[in-house]
Amino acid sequence: MPSDTSVDEALDRATGPRRGEVTELLELFEHVAQRPPVVWAERIVGFGQYAYAYDSGREGIAPEIAFASGSKHTLYLVEGFAERWPDLLERLGPHRTSSACLYLTRLSAVDQDVLRELLDRSLAVIRDVHGDGK
Repeated sequence: MPSDTSVDEALDRATGPRRGEVTELLELFEHVAQRPPVVWAERIVGFGQYAYAYDSGREGIAPEIAFASGSKHTLYLVEGFAERWPDLLERLGPHRTSSACLYLTRLSAVDQDVLRELLDRSLAVIRDVHGDGK
């Protein structure tokens, strides 16, 4: 759920060289999503939102794309992105993945064009499945 935490507060959790990188991430995500940033769960900077419902009956809302930074950058993308676009991940640079998260130690170590393509594709899938949420 969105929180009352300001975007600056969330971004200030990153220190040192990562602090400058979160400003770059903020600009990139805003450009891709064309939505203003909103802080979720006190630390995740999200853009847009969509409603989801599981077969179990559990429902909620989530940001379309998002990131959080601390000791690493965590980017929240569409579930299964690594299986969908292994070609992009091969060209990205140093990273780790989980089902819906891309982990980057340093933004400066990855190919920015590839990262933008991952964000574009992830957002397109989410909007295709869930509609163009605001």
